[in-house]
Amino acid sequence: MTETELVPLRRDPLLPASPCPVLWRRSARARRVSLRVDPVAGAAVVTLPRRASRAHGLRLLEEHAAWVLRQLDGLTPALELRDGATVPIGGVPHVIRHAPERTGGAFLEDGILFVTGAAEFLPRRTERFLRAEALRRIGVAAMRYAGQLGLRPKAIRLKDTRTRWGSCAPDRTLSFTWRLVMAPDWVLDYVVAHEVAHLREMNHSDRFWAVCEALTPHRAEATAWLKRHGPALMRVG
Repeated sequence: MTETELVPLRRDPLLPASPCPVLWRRSARARRVSLRVDPVAGAAVVTLPRRASRAHGLRLLEEHAAWVLRQLDGLTPALELRDGATVPIGGVPHVIRHAPERTGGAFLEDGILFVTGAAEFLPRRTERFLRAEALRRIGVAAMRYAGQLGLRPKAIRLKDTRTRWGSCAPDRTLSFTWRLVMAPDWVLDYVVAHEVAHLREMNHSDRFWAVCEALTPHRAEATAWLKRHGPALMRVG
């Protein structure tokens, strides 16, 4: 069960209540009521054990209302793919410009992402361009790193996962979120190298990390960047 609800919360008894988006989840594995803020969904998440009532979750929400609202206030606003918006590509900001008089779908020119066609198609065409660019960049990096190991992935696929940047399946298929295209090139390179290293070591053993660090020197910096800026990329679109 996953339900969404707006719950009025007060950060201070003397202040009016603020509407707070809350995702309610029930889990057979949960042992207690838990509360967290999901930076991607932009909502508080209350997880209830199988037999716990929603009243228990509301009580926890109200007890921590100030913290929840403070966390939500600090989130990066969601970015809509629209005319005039600025979207990063390779970590470099690019303004989206609707160009109905031109042809070619979507393309980069002088640091601007031009999107042709009717206005209602702009978000879809922009995302389609970003996906294609992500596949191109990821594919180049993956084949380069796999070549260094004398290996070859079965396939390279794009997904729209909101919790994982990449994965390597047992059949040697590499999967990545297309949102990596918005990260700096060296961050994308690290994620790709990480997953390619799994072609050699399907684990996170010392041997795996040795392979990973032989492919890329950016592990510490890239993981820190993703922890700090990754949630904002997940809120694009």
